[in-house]
Amino acid sequence: HTALFACLSTAEVMAENKKDPEWYLGLMAPNVKGQEFCWLDPTAMYRDADAFHQCVLDLTKPFQPNEVDLVAGIDATGFILGGAIACHLKKGFLAIRKYGHLCVEVDDIRFKDYSKNEKRLEIRKNAFKPGTRVLIVDQWIETGGSMAAAVELVERQQGIVAGIACVCIEEQEGGKRLMEKYKCASSVVSRKLQDQINAQNLESFKTYEPC
Repeated sequence: HTALFACLSTAEVMAENKKDPEWYLGLMAPNVKGQEFCWLDPTAMYRDADAFHQCVLDLTKPFQPNEVDLVAGIDATGFILGGAIACHLKKGFLAIRKYGHLCVEVDDIRFKDYSKNEKRLEIRKNAFKPGTRVLIVDQWIETGGSMAAAVELVERQQGIVAGIACVCIEEQEGGKRLMEKYKCASSVVSRKLQDQINAQNLESFKTYEPC
């Protein structure tokens, strides 16, 4: 009963706060498992239909359908938002996979992720025609390593990066470079919340209740 009351209380607070354009970001869950994991879990908010829908709307606002030919999502959480955005824009979807998962000829690239570990991404060869305008989607940009790798894969095949969309771009060096060079969309609009994200500590964590 206590847990149910807490969930209802959180839902009521969220309903009251929906006038705030960033309201749904308060549904993201904090890391409770330690430093080997990402510092938060944005997928917690996808369970709420209004939150997920609003997030997709916010990430597509800067892009007109005639500015994008194809949506690409980065394995794995970029598939969630990327697929939803592709459906919303009525575009096709390109999976940017972790290395070794595609059974066809691929282009691949090595990079270092937020944990400083070396990783690889791949896309199929001849994934699209030269000049195709590709919107690249991921859940989060922390150091920018995986997004920069995805950009390079698209540009290698003579694609044009129409933009980058993700829930948030942390203002680290890699993220700043991407924002300087490409049209970027995120759910974060206030300086206050951006500063919390840069510090990797949201005020909403203090009252977060898993439901």
